[in-house]
Amino acid sequence: MSTTTLAVLVPLLPALGAVAGLAAGRRAPGFVRPLAVLPTLTAAVLAVVVAVRQGGRAPLTAATELTPTGNAALPVELALQLDGTAVLVAVLVGTVATCVQLYSTGYLRDDPRYASYAALVSLFTAAMLLVVYSDDLIVLLVGWEVMGICSYFLVGHYWETSAARAASLKAFLVTKLGDVPFLIGILALGSEAGTFRISTIVTRLTSSLADFQLDHPTVIALLLLAGVAGKSAQFPLHTWLPDAMAGPTAVSALIHAATMVAAGVYFVARLLPVFTASAAALVVLALLAAVTMAGSALAALAQDDIKRVLAYSTIGQLGYLAGALAVDNRGAAIFHLLSHGAFKALLFLAAGVLIHAAGTGSLTAMARAGGTARRVPDVYWTLTIGLLALAAVPPFSGFFSKEAVLGAAEHTALDPAAGIPAAAGWIVLVAGLLTAALTAAYATRLWLLACRGEAAVPPAAAPAPAPAGAAAEPAPEPARTSAARTGGSHAVTAPAGSLDAGTPDTEDAAAPEPGATEAVALAAADGTTVPSAEAALDTGRDPGPERGHPHQPPVMTLVLWVLAVPSLAFGLFYDWLPHWLGGGSLGPTLVTSVLATGAAAAGAAVTWAAWRHAVTYGSVDPGPALLGRLHRGAVDGFRVDALYQRAFVTPVQGAARLVRFLDREVVDAYVRGAGTATGWLGRAVRLAQTGNVQTYLSALLAASVVLVLAVVLAGA
Repeated sequence: MSTTTLAVLVPLLPALGAVAGLAAGRRAPGFVRPLAVLPTLTAAVLAVVVAVRQGGRAPLTAATELTPTGNAALPVELALQLDGTAVLVAVLVGTVATCVQLYSTGYLRDDPRYASYAALVSLFTAAMLLVVYSDDLIVLLVGWEVMGICSYFLVGHYWETSAARAASLKAFLVTKLGDVPFLIGILALGSEAGTFRISTIVTRLTSSLADFQLDHPTVIALLLLAGVAGKSAQFPLHTWLPDAMAGPTAVSALIHAATMVAAGVYFVARLLPVFTASAAALVVLALLAAVTMAGSALAALAQDDIKRVLAYSTIGQLGYLAGALAVDNRGAAIFHLLSHGAFKALLFLAAGVLIHAAGTGSLTAMARAGGTARRVPDVYWTLTIGLLALAAVPPFSGFFSKEAVLGAAEHTALDPAAGIPAAAGWIVLVAGLLTAALTAAYATRLWLLACRGEAAVPPAAAPAPAPAGAAAEPAPEPARTSAARTGGSHAVTAPAGSLDAGTPDTEDAAAPEPGATEAVALAAADGTTVPSAEAALDTGRDPGPERGHPHQPPVMTLVLWVLAVPSLAFGLFYDWLPHWLGGGSLGPTLVTSVLATGAAAAGAAVTWAAWRHAVTYGSVDPGPALLGRLHRGAVDGFRVDALYQRAFVTPVQGAARLVRFLDREVVDAYVRGAGTATGWLGRAVRLAQTGNVQTYLSALLAASVVLVLAVVLAGA
């Protein structure tokens, strides 16, 4: 079987598995799990075979016409391009998707909607694989949009909760807001280039013999960047991603690590010559990357929910990818995409086990209950590996891939290539070093709260005897938490009195994460059981090893260790990857390595010191001390959503109310008036129809007399 035929099967198998799994959901539920796992696993194996056969050599292409467009030079083709970048990204997508499907068989084993969930995950995987292999912009757009609709349903999986419904709608609308200019950009690019084939466009732009240039490169690049910003959650269209944590944690791993948010930067990497044709577009991309990196890292440092911390982390790491592309280094961008895909999938799936064990996603609650991760050793070690990779600690994978990005930025800043602005290099370099310190800070904070929380709750000291005759002061109550907001899938807590603290939403609390559901059921059956870490605070009892949901399905922990291997060792292949990614060194440089590692060490040390200071004064979270006045704004993502609410949502809602008023009270008034007048006329005519013949003859005679008189008078 040829390599291109195998490549066709890679996206086709998960798509067929989705159809079969959805059809078997009620008729043959025993086949749902095999139909979810086996096609995706087979596709992952075939993706590896395709990668081995391709071997980083010259791209393999195949195409067949799907439909004409009315212009013979612009047909829509089912075209594949198998180069080193595409085959490696396909291996990542297949591997992570298989891990997610396996993990979900345990994590959602009691979910009544597992069949539809698994089918959507398979379809999601097929759509991303289509984007990865496609060499036609229109076919790529099909996969792009299928991922959007799959994310809508998967984020809203717990549709009983208002948070999940709102998050799914928000994700859909925000990404569609970027997709409109994205579609216009694709049509403009195809029109100017005379083809929708990606390989042909790139060849014409990079070949000195073609003598081809785009007439409006900046306009086209900016239009395409709008869609990329929406899909990859880059500023200013990033706000949907933290709210998308309302879906199951396994879905978050898939979206963040290998599919939807990776699609945007992957698209830029495939069409990088289009963007390098405009220096202005590169500077804009660098600025967006810088703001995204620094802003998301600050926001991550203030979040209490573990999944929202990781969501903002994803936004920031994608900013690194965009920064690498802004300095015209596709190899560094794809290197970090592969590395980030491994350790971010590990972090999300480890977070899912934590939530499963604790019954809450609140880091504060986990810390006050004694550090939930330490009661689940597999999670403790794999979470530590993932966070070390995220913080770019050598020799973990994140160190080498992040250094490739910073090294590329340094090279552009000091010795820019022709057409690449040095300003883009300086912007990415400075923002990248700052974000390296902040990333290490929030990674350290997450680890301390989830893994070392017991140190934050010193044993209660016996109160000193009160002086004779003095009124004894009541003992201070232990710190408690109150529900701050719901993440759709589980309750997120914050310290009482902190920002957004309020009354729990009873509707949202009815459908939390599976771990919380089972823990609450366990508590209902056994009055001695504390259902979660948060409940432990309210009852004053430590969950302990037997509390919460201590027994995790073995498949969940197995997947964590599978992903821990590339998170630990993938970076060591930095000398091997340039052969696949188009050349150029991806090894760490001395200056940026020292600066970035020093910044990360400083960020971790300051966070540790702030945590010890917080512990001393009876708190657990170093975030407020680290951020100071920025903390309140960072909790809410610097109120970007509030700005959009005032600037866009409120005016649109007002315009909608005006249109509704005009439609109901003005347009409908004429319609209702015509109907009313007809009714009145009908009633008047009905009064004349008495059925009395004498009355009819009298009326006829009277009318005749009136007519005769009128004629006579007129003649006179």
